[in-house]
Amino acid sequence: MLEQFGRAGFLLLFALSFPLLPIAASMVFGLFRIRPKRPDPVKNATYECGVETEGDALGQFNVRYYVYALIFVVFDVEILLLYPWAVALPHAGFGAFFAGAIFLLILVVGFVYDWAKKALEWA
Repeated sequence: MLEQFGRAGFLLLFALSFPLLPIAASMVFGLFRIRPKRPDPVKNATYECGVETEGDALGQFNVRYYVYALIFVVFDVEILLLYPWAVALPHAGFGAFFAGAIFLLILVVGFVYDWAKKALEWA
């Protein structure tokens, strides 16, 4: 059991050090004046696809963007779950096929419901 915690600890150490090492290297390069530091208004400006920002950042968004994003996430997770199911299906038997069919049926019903409520239309 200790070996499993050691593996998890090693992965945790790697996961923490992977993003922190470049940040620490950048700070060290800045201390030794290896990294240039010449701020100007263009570098400090907020960049948004090359277009100057207009108005307040706390503007109102249409709720359809969020609904569309949530629907995308649901169907994206569906594909993520269906791939291993399809790979293991020849060895899993009828019970796994039936469970997958119910899963797909629930998602198809949800898709038809979204379509009927016109949640997939932008206009």
